[in-house]
Amino acid sequence: MTINNYFYSLIPMLALAFIVWLLSVRKQDVSIVDSLWSILFVAAASYYLWVLDEVSLRAQIIYLLVLIWGIRLSGYITLRHLGHGEDHRYQRIRANNQPGFAFKSLYLIFMFQAALAWIISLPLFYAMSSGSALSAIDYLGIALWTLGLLFEATADQQLYRFKKQPENKGRLLTRGLWAYSRHPNYFGEFLIWWGFYLLALSATDASAAVIAIISPLIMSLLLLRVSGVALLERSMRIKPGYEDYMRNTSAFIPWFKKHDRNESGAS
Repeated sequence: MTINNYFYSLIPMLALAFIVWLLSVRKQDVSIVDSLWSILFVAAASYYLWVLDEVSLRAQIIYLLVLIWGIRLSGYITLRHLGHGEDHRYQRIRANNQPGFAFKSLYLIFMFQAALAWIISLPLFYAMSSGSALSAIDYLGIALWTLGLLFEATADQQLYRFKKQPENKGRLLTRGLWAYSRHPNYFGEFLIWWGFYLLALSATDASAAVIAIISPLIMSLLLLRVSGVALLERSMRIKPGYEDYMRNTSAFIPWFKKHDRNESGAS
């Protein structure tokens, strides 16, 4: 597999985004792009696996990791979105880009996310293209990925179950992992992508490793400053009790509460 294959992988990702865009036009709901996000990486990894001359154990393991992460996250987001209509974030984008938003959403949202996912998929390309034996760095990357998935999946499950209880409407979840981080699911995603980077680091030379680090850096920026923590904090601060929750609970990296106090339920 050559670097040309990395560039060619953009084609199936754009094609998948185009198909989901057509569905979004029919549904008049671009929120489905959130379910698409992780599947774009599955598409990239599937392409890399397909063009390999010889599928190594390394490639099989990494493909399995991407598949597990991508399907779980997409499935959770899809389940969470059912019956709620278009997310308020996309409603604002729709209102600000009329007339003709149906077509504009193709490049403003779907093509943009496919291109961004393509850039972020770079460590997957480097990690899967090598047939080298697994090293200590690989095992560290797998361990980091595993810890990240456990954090993300557990936090998502705790939040989903909390929100399903009618008595919790308008309340904040401050139990479980949410007692140690205000965004444990984003922290898990952070670990997953640094785990993928370590798998690429072990399989590439120094120059490629320097290039590939752009992936976890972009993901970290998105999670902390763009569409993750920063965006959610702005909308959550108006909720009763959230200011107190912010003062007592770590924003991102899980840590013990600053003050012990009895809190019921957050988010």
